[in-house]
Amino acid sequence: MSTNPPSLRPDIAPQARISESARDGQPTIGMVSLGCPKALVDSERILTRLRAEGYAISPDYGGADAVIVNTCGFLDSAKAESLEAIGEALKENGKVIVTGCLGAEEDYIRGTHPSVMAVTGPHQYEQVLDAVHGVVPPAPDPFIDLLPATGVSLTPRHYSYVKISEGCNHKCKFCIIPDMRGKLTSRPAHAVLREAEKLVEAGVKELLIISQDTSAYGLDRKYSLHPWKDGEVRSHILDLSRELGRLGAWARLHYVYPYPHVRDLIPLMAETAQAGHGLLPYLDIPFQHSHPDVLRRMARPAAGSKTLEEIAAWREICPDITLRSTFIVGYPGETEAEFQHLLDWMDEAQLDRVGCFKYENVDGARSNALPDHVPEEVKQERWERFMAKAQEISEAKLAAKVGRKLWVIVDEVDADAATCRTMADAPEIDGNLFIDEGHESLAPGQILQVEVDEAGEYDLWGRIA
Repeated sequence: MSTNPPSLRPDIAPQARISESARDGQPTIGMVSLGCPKALVDSERILTRLRAEGYAISPDYGGADAVIVNTCGFLDSAKAESLEAIGEALKENGKVIVTGCLGAEEDYIRGTHPSVMAVTGPHQYEQVLDAVHGVVPPAPDPFIDLLPATGVSLTPRHYSYVKISEGCNHKCKFCIIPDMRGKLTSRPAHAVLREAEKLVEAGVKELLIISQDTSAYGLDRKYSLHPWKDGEVRSHILDLSRELGRLGAWARLHYVYPYPHVRDLIPLMAETAQAGHGLLPYLDIPFQHSHPDVLRRMARPAAGSKTLEEIAAWREICPDITLRSTFIVGYPGETEAEFQHLLDWMDEAQLDRVGCFKYENVDGARSNALPDHVPEEVKQERWERFMAKAQEISEAKLAAKVGRKLWVIVDEVDADAATCRTMADAPEIDGNLFIDEGHESLAPGQILQVEVDEAGEYDLWGRIA
C-alpha cells in the first residue's frame, strides 16, 4: 500500500461497476460512462429503464448487442477521450449509441464517427431508449426482470450519488456546461428526499449530493413548499440538507458555491462531526482562483477576499470542517503576480483537499477569445508549484490528525487491510484511511471510530478505537 494523491481531475466520476450475467436469449446492452458523477447518475437512470424492459447490462463490448457511450464535453481533452471511447466501441462492437454532454454536438461526433447509430444530448433518456429499441428490440420476461426499488446502481452498494438539479445559471467564460445542459432546473425537495430515503432503506450508508450548482438548488422553483413526513419542506439547500441529515446516513455536499446562506449549513455539520451521522462537515467548492482580476476575467460569482472571511466563519462554527476545491492555473492573461496571489491565498486558506486543472480551450467557450494566452510550459510549471503547495498543506493537516479518533466508513476489505474513508474523504477523489490490524471482521459500508496512528502525504493509517 502506498499513499496516492487525490484525483487531479475531480470532474471524473468513479469507474462504473457492472456485474450481472444475461439469461439465454436476453438482449444485452453495454455501457461506457465517461465524465462527472452527474453523468454517472444519468447512466444509472438509463440502465434502470433498460433493465426494467428486460435488457441485461454488459460490462464489456464483446458480449453486448449494442453499446451506449455516455460522453463528456467539459474540456477539449475530455472530448478527445469521448471520441476515442466511441471509436473503440465501434471497433469492438459496431453498434454504438452516443449520449451525454458531447451528444449536443452531433455534427462534431459524426465528423469523426459517421457510423454511430444514434446521437442524443445530455439527460435525454427517452431518446436513448428509442434508439436502443430501434437497434435491439426489448424482450422482457415479467417473471424474471424484477428491479430493486433503488434501480440499477453503478457504485458500490454502500454509497450512491443523488442528483438534485440539472443545469446552471452562471456564465463562466471557460465553461460550456450551461450551453449543453441548460439553465438551472431543480427537482422538488420531496422527490429528492423520497429517493434518498429509499436508498438508505436499501442499505446505502452515504449519499453524495451533486448538481452543477448545489447552493442555488431551488432558486428556479422560488423555493417551493412540498409536503414531507408530518410537515412541509422547501426546495432549498438548507431544508434539503437538514432532512437528508435525519435519514441516518452520511450526506456529503458537492459543487457548492460559497453564497452567504451556505453559512447556515455549518451548524448542522458541527452536530454530525460529533454524532457520526448526518450532514458531513465537508464542502466541495470550486473556487477556481483567488485573484479578483482573474475571477473577473472568468466571470466567476465570487471574490477571493470575501471567501477567506467565509472560510474563517465556517471554521469558527465547525472547526472540523473539511474544504475541497478545484483551481485553474494558466488562465488567459494570468500574470506571475496573479499566480503568486493564488499561492499566498492557499497559505492563508489552508484547504484540506485540492484538485487543479491547467487551462485549456474548449470549443465554444468565451475564454478562447481572451488575449494573452499562457504558454504551455508556463502552465506546467505553475501547476507543479501549485500542487507542491497543496501537498505541503495536505501533509501538515493529516499529521495533525495523528492521535485523534475519527469516524470512518469501510469501502473494501482484503487480506492486507480495510480501506476506509473519513468524513473528510469523498470516494475516489480524496484520500483513504487504512486499518491493517484487526480488520478481518469489518465489512463494506460499516461506520466506526478509528484512532489515527500514522499519516502520509494524502492518506492515514489507524486502528479500531
